[in-house]
Amino acid sequence: MQHQDTFTGKIGFVMAAAGSAVGLGNIWRFPYLAAQYGGGVFLITYLILMLTFGYALLIAENYLGRTTGKGPIGAFRELCRGKSSFLGHIRFGGYLNSLAPLLILPYYCVIGGWVTKYVVASFTNPVGAFNSSEYSQQYFGAFISSTWEPLIYFLIFLAITVAVVAFGVRRGVERSSKILMPLLILMIIGICVYCAFLPGAAEGFGYYLLPDWSKFSHMTVVAAIGQLFFSLSIAMGIMITYGSYMHKDDDLVSNVNQVEMFDTGVSFLAGMMIIPAVVAFGGKAAAQSAGPGLVFVTMPQVFAHFNSFELCGVGNGQLFGIAFFVLVLFAAATSAISILETNVQTACQELGIPRKKALLFCTIEAAAIGIITVLGYSVFKNVRPLFFISQCRNYDILDSLDFISNSVVMPIGALFTTILVVAVIGLERFSADIVRNCRWKRQYLFQLCMCVMVIPCLLIVLLSSLGFLS
Repeated sequence: MQHQDTFTGKIGFVMAAAGSAVGLGNIWRFPYLAAQYGGGVFLITYLILMLTFGYALLIAENYLGRTTGKGPIGAFRELCRGKSSFLGHIRFGGYLNSLAPLLILPYYCVIGGWVTKYVVASFTNPVGAFNSSEYSQQYFGAFISSTWEPLIYFLIFLAITVAVVAFGVRRGVERSSKILMPLLILMIIGICVYCAFLPGAAEGFGYYLLPDWSKFSHMTVVAAIGQLFFSLSIAMGIMITYGSYMHKDDDLVSNVNQVEMFDTGVSFLAGMMIIPAVVAFGGKAAAQSAGPGLVFVTMPQVFAHFNSFELCGVGNGQLFGIAFFVLVLFAAATSAISILETNVQTACQELGIPRKKALLFCTIEAAAIGIITVLGYSVFKNVRPLFFISQCRNYDILDSLDFISNSVVMPIGALFTTILVVAVIGLERFSADIVRNCRWKRQYLFQLCMCVMVIPCLLIVLLSSLGFLS
């Protein structure tokens, strides 16, 4: 068996894991969910769940990887070896955790292609053209419904992702994360500071930070938990894979705490960057109704208004439009790299093939499904894969992949992970392994969450996604 590459140390792991966690889920998905579900009330719900539900699964997955030195399939199989027939079947959770990234990477790269297009457009298009909602919607709609242009941008984004992973764990994944993550943080802070001084931004900050509990419902919890899957990269096999690249004597608790802090901070700042700006120029109604189009339709309109401010004689709208979409591209790239890396490592270990061949296989899989997904807005625009599920009848190919992975495969995969930790490994053994070389202040909170909180939350998400709770 070929020697497995590892991270050079703590900084390498934290930057790479944070790069995986910080992606489109933080910059694109979190702000529109926060705007849609009441601003401050969603923010508080998310933070509580991050520190409990999210933390429990994050440290559990990293432990599985570090303990076994294997990806999701190998980790589950090794830890379930020799168990009774029922507990032995928990090993199938490894396959679910490996299936999720195979489904996610193709459509994630499609969205990454959209971001790449908007980076180019922010350089070439007059930002004032996006002044109207109608123009922004028509521009985005015309782009994704064309045949060749979105396909080309999808392949460009996929090629960038493949090129980084081809260099390996240290020279590719770790090195790119060490460069991109600090740049991403600096760009977010810069745009946040600018947006804080926009006329009318105070109302947006109030909406984002002050909770209106009348807007709270069980769907707020469902949306926040769903966001945590994306935001922390849990139940995708990614954190198990990255945990396997850690050294056995690394401080797991400290590493996970820093990834949690990075991810939460970026999500919070992304909301601070986007929601006040949208409210400043369109009011609360614009923020609440933007939905998934917040980045691609609403934000270009916001930047069009920035042209009333001047910086060195150049319209700020274009400057900040460029900065914003480059930022989103960085975030998309770091996550796509981690998803592909997980697929490659799993293929290497389970098929016993060299890394280059595994990368080729995973690239072909992502390209094949991704091309079909891109064409789902043109050639296959009438295809509805989940027509047999009432709430999914109108889902296109991308929406269907997102539903299957995020609403079905990932919650069930996380259920298997929880059962593996609680019933197969045992909380006493788990805790003893963790505290052997570090202090763990949240040990009892972790145990409480795994025993009492995680499974009910996952069942709520799963039942809501399948239409049994509304």
